[in-house]
Amino acid sequence: MQAKYLLKVQKIRSRRQPERYYVNIPLPLAAALGLAGGEAVQWQFVSRRELRLVRMAAAPGLEKRKN
Repeated sequence: MQAKYLLKVQKIRSRRQPERYYVNIPLPLAAALGLAGGEAVQWQFVSRRELRLVRMAAAPGLEKRKN
């Protein structure tokens, strides 16, 4: 599995609505993390160069998994 993924932030402009920004998670990365659609996550601001994506509730069994 690749260790790094280059992503671009998408900017969405809609009439009469504030601008929105989206970041997509590549499928191989989502699969490796065991992410599910609709799962609650939040961004943590670490620095201007680093954001951390934090799961609100980890999927069962992921913490015990060994490579």
